Amino acid sequence: MMKFHFTSSNSKESKNAKEDFIKSYSQSDPKEADIIVPIGGDGILLKSLHDFNNLNKSFFGINYGSIGFLMNSFKGNNLENLIKNSKSTELRPLKMIAKDDSDKIYESIAYNEVSLMRQSHQASKFEIKINNVKRMNELICDGVLVSTSAGSTAYNLSAHGSILPLDSKLLALTPISAFRPRRWRGALLSENNKIKINVLNFKERQVSVTADNIEFRNIKEVHIESSKDKVCKILFDKNHSIEDKILNEQFEY
Repeated sequence: MMKFHFTSSNSKESKNAKEDFIKSYSQSDPKEADIIVPIGGDGILLKSLHDFNNLNKSFFGINYGSIGFLMNSFKGNNLENLIKNSKSTELRPLKMIAKDDSDKIYESIAYNEVSLMRQSHQASKFEIKINNVKRMNELICDGVLVSTSAGSTAYNLSAHGSILPLDSKLLALTPISAFRPRRWRGALLSENNKIKINVLNFKERQVSVTADNIEFRNIKEVHIESSKDKVCKILFDKNHSIEDKILNEQFEY
């Protein structure tokens, strides 16, 4: 019999659903579970990845949120059969190493995106290098982000970045409210690329960096690349594929 560990968001509906699932399937310790089952929206899946991905488990999210792009619908079917017949997709999170204006080093993992944002009323100025080659001398904007395929429908989409299929092995580099160059819409990069973003005038134009929901302030440079050892496995109902969700999102108008 399959062992589950259920976790939920703080909404009343999600908490009630979690209790119902526990009554039906019982609750296992995450270390002993076969599957981690987050209940809610994409946010609880993201939190569960941060909390439990080091256990090398698969994740099957059940949608009780408003969007739940990475979640599955559950209509009273047998959960164990649904999971056994699901499709597994492997995702690589981002590894971020940042240095602040005192040369202090910060490291974090991001499953959605790493974003740099201005801390004051002044626009930020960035220099962008890809694999140690300077590709952007000066980007003037409110911020810039690097998104995984899983995060491409979150903050990245709100910033008018491209939606990425989960199996694309691409990263989206997207400016936030770009002032110069005004027409630059960002770039799509292979997961194999290493990205370095230098903050120009970092003393006068302070910038923070956020890896998912973990923030560091007064940053002067950030290194970003796909993690080689933090691969996560997300399961999707084969009858409601993530590919269909991505296509539907791209053709909405």
